[in-house]
Amino acid sequence: MATYPRLAQLMAGVTMHNSDSIFKDRVIPYLVDVWLGDYERVVEDGEVVETTVDHFSYLFDIAEERLIAAWGISRGQHAGMRDKSRMAGHPLSAGPHYHRGHAIPHTLGGPTDINLVPQRAAVNVGPFRVLEKRAVATPGSLYFTYWAYLPQRGQKPVATDQGLLVPGQLPEIKTYPN
Repeated sequence: MATYPRLAQLMAGVTMHNSDSIFKDRVIPYLVDVWLGDYERVVEDGEVVETTVDHFSYLFDIAEERLIAAWGISRGQHAGMRDKSRMAGHPLSAGPHYHRGHAIPHTLGGPTDINLVPQRAAVNVGPFRVLEKRAVATPGSLYFTYWAYLPQRGQKPVATDQGLLVPGQLPEIKTYPN
């Protein structure tokens, strides 16, 4: 999994008044560099693109057809309805112990399609919810997930980092096996 040795230093001095610019100019570029560096140790010939859906950003490997990372700043509780028909059409090929997990939770406004990842059910409906709920309850915080893979082809990650960066607090990053 990725390591974030400079993240606490980058978060020092971040307040609700300056968080947007520091997240955009310093923290997010750092995170993207960490994620790409970690991912490139495993995948040599990927075709990674960054895209944005609504106000969330995604790193996606087109060649491997898999999500690498997703992030965005919380705007609080998302009131939109879940598109159950789109979710139902998303492949569930990782087996009976996996869900179509949201990289960015629906409660924050995470969409379907690019945002869905094969995720262990026990993690998705268990410990993953803690930071998701805190992100929803903390508008202005930066929420992210980074998905790690083995060198073999496939869309099922082997682990994920889930992070919440709240201005004025130390970074909180959890790692879960998948």
